[in-house]
Amino acid sequence: MKNQKGFSLIELLIVVVIIGIIAAIAIPNLLAARRAANEGSAVSSLRTMHGAQATYQATAGNGDYAGSGAGAVDQVGLTRLNSAGLVDGQLALGAKSGYKFEGNSFIHVTGASPTPATFAFRATPQVTAGITQTGTRDFAIATDGVLSASPLVGAGGGVITLGGSAANGASYSGGTAMAAMGN
Repeated sequence: MKNQKGFSLIELLIVVVIIGIIAAIAIPNLLAARRAANEGSAVSSLRTMHGAQATYQATAGNGDYAGSGAGAVDQVGLTRLNSAGLVDGQLALGAKSGYKFEGNSFIHVTGASPTPATFAFRATPQVTAGITQTGTRDFAIATDGVLSASPLVGAGGGVITLGGSAANGASYSGGTAMAAMGN
């Protein structure tokens, strides 16, 4: 009889099962790490946008922030910040690292009771549920520079809403779950 060397079918099946168990443990951790990286990128982008707005106001804006000035949620501010070389092209498109960005601004009003120019930006995950979820929290930053976060509620997300007016300033608001983050 010949001397045969190699692995038996049982040994190969055991190795496949062990690899499957390791994959079942590792893949959720890798997805959670990706979501955390996306959230970190969103926070960093909001801080960049805040600094860019301050630079724009002091230089090209003549006292106003980049944006349409009407207070409507739009992407005009991001486009103007990109044209001024203050944010990168990817962020100017309104989406980066699994998050979408939108903002609003109000121009200053002159007259008997002038009001200051203001702005607010919001970052929301592009995919809010499932295995491909890109984030678990909404983020927002306004003129005052306070960065806030709110956990997503349901599949729709969108707890943080942009608001305010030219008279009392652009801001953001949300449910009781919204909390200021440390700067």
